[in-house]
Parts: sequence; C-alpha cells; structure tokens
Amino acid sequence: MSCPYVNICGGCSFRDIDYEEYCKLKEQNFLKTIEAINACNYKISSPIFIGDGCRRRATFAFEYKKSQLTLGFNQKSSHQITDIDKCALLSPKINEVLPSLRSLLIDICQSSWTEKKGKKLTKCSVSKGDIFVCHANNGLDVVLEYDSVLPLEHRMIISEYIYQVGDVIRISHRRSAFSYAETIVEKEKPFVTMGKCNVFIPAGTFLQPSEEGQKALSDLVCKYLSDIKGEIADLFCGVGTFSYVLALQNGVNITSMDSSEALLKGFQDSLNKNQITNIKIQNKNLFKYSFDNDELKKFSAIVFDPPRAGAKLLCESLAKAYDKPNFVVAVSCNPSTFVNDANTLISGGYDLQEITLVDQFAYSNHSELVAFFTKKDM
Repeated sequence: MSCPYVNICGGCSFRDIDYEEYCKLKEQNFLKTIEAINACNYKISSPIFIGDGCRRRATFAFEYKKSQLTLGFNQKSSHQITDIDKCALLSPKINEVLPSLRSLLIDICQSSWTEKKGKKLTKCSVSKGDIFVCHANNGLDVVLEYDSVLPLEHRMIISEYIYQVGDVIRISHRRSAFSYAETIVEKEKPFVTMGKCNVFIPAGTFLQPSEEGQKALSDLVCKYLSDIKGEIADLFCGVGTFSYVLALQNGVNITSMDSSEALLKGFQDSLNKNQITNIKIQNKNLFKYSFDNDELKKFSAIVFDPPRAGAKLLCESLAKAYDKPNFVVAVSCNPSTFVNDANTLISGGYDLQEITLVDQFAYSNHSELVAFFTKKDM
C-alpha cells in the first residue's frame, strides 16, 4: 500500500520497495540470522506475513508548540515527530479516530491550570506526551501519557469527549510508560478474544500487535502441543495469549508465570469470570530466578515468549536439568537473542525440529518466530 510518509516516518524501513521484494528480503535476513543456530536437519516452514491494516495498537507522540499540534511517529533516527493523518499499518478504526483525538489533545494542551509549588502558585500546561490507542473487540481503549497530574479541567474535557465519540470506550491517564494508568472514564470494559474467552484487558497492556498475528502464533503453539497431556508451563505469559488456547485441550493443566502483579491480577479476574479452572497463575521474575530440576520435571512441555532480551536464565535451567520437559516451544520477537537461547537448549539436550517466521511488523527490520524443540532420545 502506498504511504505519503515513505522515507520520512521512522516506522516502515522498507515501505519504499515492492511488497513481494520486501517479503523476499525479510525472509533472506531471517534465514541469515538463524544460520548461527548450531543445528541441522530442522525444518524451516513457510513464513507467515501479516500485511497492512491489521495493527490493533499504536503509541503516537504529540507536541503542542506555537498553537499547533503535531501528532504522529518519530522521524528516522530522530526525536522529531512526523505529523500524520493516517497510517497504512493500522486498523481502519484507529485511523478513523485520529482526527477527533487530535482535537482532544488540542483542547487539553490549551487548557492550563495552577499548582502550588512551594509558596507560589504556578501556571501549568501540557506541551508534549504520548497517546496509546488499542483497538479492542468492542471499541477503542486510549491512554493519555504526559508527566503531570490530571487537573479537573482535563477530566472534564475527557468526559465530554468520550461521550461524543462512540468508538472510544475507555480513556486513562498515566505519567510515564511504566506508571499506573488511572481510568478516567470507562463506558465499557475493553476486551479481546483468546481461545473461546472474552478477556478484559488492563489500560495500556501489551498485546500481540494484531489479531491475525496472535492467531498465527497461537495456532503454531497448539499445533506443536496438540497431543500433549499433563502439565504445561506458559512462561512470560502476559495476559494469557497462549494459556487460554492451550487450556482448551483435554487432559492439560497450565501454569502461567509472569512478574507484573497488576497484569496477573487482571489475568486472574478474567479466569474467574470465565470459570476456567485448569490455569494456575504464579508470580515469578523469570529474568532473576531460575528453575531447579524438581520444578521443571513436573512439566510435560514449556512455552516461553520473552521480551526482546530473550530467556537466557530459563534456557540455562532447561539445559542443566537432568529430568527436563520433553517439549519446548519458543516464541520470540528477536531472532538474534533467540539464536543464543536455541544454542543453549541444543547444547543441553534438545533437538530443534521446526522454525517459522511470523512477520507481524510489516515493512520493518523486526521479525517474530515460533520454534519447536524436543528432548533428545525420546
């Protein structure tokens, strides 16, 4: 799809080339990266490409300067914002709401307030920040992010806005990317579908970038573990993307682990609402704490989907265990760190059986993958 911001916006590195050429280049770069895996005779499946118009979440930067609002994405290798009207990657609903969000931000930036700082009253206003938009199944979830308190004037502006724009169902505010997001107005609780469940999502939470990408990854995980019985661990579980679909299989119990208390609380609330009894949640920092053999031996299979840094400590634990799980499925958004994890697993007694490129980040340098390992001499 053509885009007026080619070679300006930093989001799509390869938008200026033909799509078929891009797909070939992406696959070539991927294959070059995984050449460093210390294994042979494993299958490389046909890649899965997720195209334009599918991204269901995005974070836009904004700046208000000289009575003008700039809203968009950073330019290449720059903190300067490219002002955009729409983005070819995003779902139509997100693009449709951008003009009204622009108006909302202008109203907020033009509305000043006073704060007491020391013994003085200081006039304050918002001049820059970010806005996170997520296209949930039942509407749009919006998080305003700027480093200040949310004054009454802004709360009133937000309340008036949300009841005029039908597609926006919740607006929250947080002071930074990793701080608590306070819900300001919620017309409905945003939800997405995982397995057969409608899962309520916390404000600003991480989701797979697209529903199509989520399905592709989940289908691959279930393909590899469709015949598994017993205990399965879903590590770096997030909101439960893989736990929900695996829990549909007969004869399995899922242990889902992550380290965010707020995220896991939402996960548990969703399990209670959907009356799912074969998923157990455990809070564990998987970057800090390893597993011993007794912890690992109870699992028939392990699925892990870490951040870009990979799962070094986990893979070292699996490699050292003498009574290790028979099956491991690795999901990775960084093929380079995956190569290190794969080599650790291979050196510790696993065979790599299959690997699949899933391109959720169209026209970018980023690739995602799913890989399947089995214990040697099974």
